Amino acid sequence: MAYRKLGRRADQRKAILRGLTTALLENGRIVTTESRAKEVQSITERLITSAVKEADNFETKQVKVSKVPVDSKGKKLTVVATSKNGRKFTKFADREVTTELVRVDKPSRLAARKLAANWIYKTKSGDGNENKVLNKLFDEIAQKYKDRKGGYTRIYKTGARRGDAATMAIIELV
Repeated sequence: MAYRKLGRRADQRKAILRGLTTALLENGRIVTTESRAKEVQSITERLITSAVKEADNFETKQVKVSKVPVDSKGKKLTVVATSKNGRKFTKFADREVTTELVRVDKPSRLAARKLAANWIYKTKSGDGNENKVLNKLFDEIAQKYKDRKGGYTRIYKTGARRGDAATMAIIELV
């Protein structure tokens, strides 16, 4: 597929488009130049289309899960132990084995997630927790647009930027 060059080398161009695509899926709306918005629109439309096609393509299974217990803040519990030579050290508490319902993606959904992961960065929120933009795409956004046949994004032209007179636009999820 031929992309606009955007006045950048290929690696820089892909990094810009990945960042804008991630921001759009995470926030639902971004302000950028018109040509960048058009590129991001085509990428985002393809990602959402593949997510919608694979929206219900998973199964739930009961599996045994082994985890270290966590405290109320979500940190793993530790215990003080003594080694053979008498030194004290901290280690994680013994693992708990439980049975949980786990969602398992079918192969075509997994392939679609991997292709989407090529265009979506892993981001962190202000408090340091990782935002799951890929999960948001496949769980929330795909469910929202399940009955829609396309046209998941909209571009509004807002006029010229003050510094260099570049045409600006707002792109948002419909």
